[in-house]
Amino acid sequence: MNEAIDISDFVYAATGDRVRRLTMPDGTHWFPAVDVCRKLGHSNTSKALSDHVPDAHREMIETLTGGYTLSVPAGREWRRDMNLIDLQGLILLVNACTKPACAPFKQWVAQVIETVQREGFYALDEAEVQPVGPGAPIAYAMPEQVAEAIVRLEAHNLKLDEELADAQRQSLALQREMLTAQTAMAQAMVRIADRIEGLALRPAAPSGGPATTASVLAGWRERLSVTEDVWTVAVVIAPVLVEKGELREPLESIASRTGLTVRRVNECLRMLRRHACIRSRGGAEDGAPVYVLNTV
Repeated sequence: MNEAIDISDFVYAATGDRVRRLTMPDGTHWFPAVDVCRKLGHSNTSKALSDHVPDAHREMIETLTGGYTLSVPAGREWRRDMNLIDLQGLILLVNACTKPACAPFKQWVAQVIETVQREGFYALDEAEVQPVGPGAPIAYAMPEQVAEAIVRLEAHNLKLDEELADAQRQSLALQREMLTAQTAMAQAMVRIADRIEGLALRPAAPSGGPATTASVLAGWRERLSVTEDVWTVAVVIAPVLVEKGELREPLESIASRTGLTVRRVNECLRMLRRHACIRSRGGAEDGAPVYVLNTV
């Protein structure tokens, strides 16, 4: 069946967006009511249908397709109880919409009604360029208001696409910057660990002498098989324990300094406790755990 105006362009001009549709064998078009209401700004689909669309122009998808011995379209978005509206129902919802974008289409509908009332009919102008060939259908020019609405919508959508693409480029650039910063932090932690490991290889303080970061780390290495994550945490907390006598730092802070997750930091601290490297002394007023060196 040939249509004077392509149904997709017609609906696009009316609603401002591309809307899903079902076309029946007799050529009638049906649209999900929820889609149309969402595009037009009707917040309550049931109320919009009750207020503006008569029963004759709406139907449940299962009933409609069953009347043509068709099955409900596959996919989760096509539910058996979905309300559909025909083209007249769609136009009624557009006429009830207050969005400025619908104004050109509504003005054209008003012009059609006025023309029919005055002249008894409304006809589209034939397009300047016609298809050739035997039996070729007549091509009609799209009404000016409808064409202008589509042009404005396409320009608006192109602008939105450009803004989305720009936002995605900025997001990718930010992700690259964050990755670079994380890599630099990880490299810095490795260098610090290497330096402290070098210090740990030096002779420890004499028995009974004051503890140093190097002697503490050396002692921890003797007590347990240190994994990379545990060593990273050890490098961060050992200087604090030696200088301040205790560690009062939230796990989130240690995680941010080591690049590990909070959960992994907690596991590393538990391992240090199990091997008698540190011991717990309750919690601080802000909820942070308190640890001290285990001197036993």
